[in-house]
Amino acid sequence: MKQILATKRLFLREMGQEDYSDLSSLLQDRAVMYAYEHDFTAEDVQEWLDRQLRRYREDGYGLWAMILRETGEFIGQVGLTRQDAAGEEVLEIGYLLKHAFWHQGFASEATEACKEYAFQILHAPKVCSIIKADNIASQKVAKGLGMKKVKEFKKTFYNGEMLHFLYEVKNKKQFPIKISRL
Repeated sequence: MKQILATKRLFLREMGQEDYSDLSSLLQDRAVMYAYEHDFTAEDVQEWLDRQLRRYREDGYGLWAMILRETGEFIGQVGLTRQDAAGEEVLEIGYLLKHAFWHQGFASEATEACKEYAFQILHAPKVCSIIKADNIASQKVAKGLGMKKVKEFKKTFYNGEMLHFLYEVKNKKQFPIKISRL
């Protein structure tokens, strides 16, 4: 699989069908997926993976496998996707980590790399994170990236509307180029 980024402790690479089992263990863990309030079926996992493969082809980016450099273990996913935030299309940094890897700085390390990728490679004018209102840990990660809360809105997921916050950080270099397909 194509490696996208490397950090001190992680490799970020495109996912492939061979990641289905690891992705299933992530997406079917209720503790990890509490923000979605939905139990993912095998079909949901495959649709999620197919969506990433389509994003790689169409956008040149998507959610990438988060691999622990030391062991080669799949510990989660992180990356960039275009998302709707109350009618505004934003470039979002999103991530999910296996529960055993929470509170060890992996989310901050990986999302910082994604922010720099968005600014330096994609020349994005800003990046955002859409975070469920009760997800304090992810709000701390966003603030650590220099993001500020700019909007509150309801987002509809599988089981109805939920209050979310939109966090964003602007690219200080302010490239005049809009995000486009690579």
